[in-house]
Amino acid sequence: QVQLVESGGGLVQAGGSLRLSCAASGRTFGRYAMGWFRQAPGKEREFVAAISRSGSSTFYADSVKGRFTISRDNAKNTVYLQMNSLKPEDTAVYYCAAVLDMGVQPWAYDYWGQGTQVPVSS
Repeated sequence: QVQLVESGGGLVQAGGSLRLSCAASGRTFGRYAMGWFRQAPGKEREFVAAISRSGSSTFYADSVKGRFTISRDNAKNTVYLQMNSLKPEDTAVYYCAAVLDMGVQPWAYDYWGQGTQVPVSS
């Protein structure tokens, strides 16, 4: 199995940028596709971005296309989410997750981190 720990969250002003990191344990990180999800208070957890095992394929929610970039460094067992041009509606707890096959549904993911808070002020 894999254990995930997110970091990099924090208060940011609208229009600003953050880079989130997700560090994975174990020696099998390269076997998993990775995803980022977010959840705002009172709302369902929603898909943000996903990346294939090798990093050759990526997929984004329409709400973040052109603003967010997912990447991974398998040698460092780490996946990243670069967030630019942040908006107040991006405010949420951001979670990374691991799955054997890349997908967009949270129920399909096998392993989850604890999340990192991203408040975006106006």
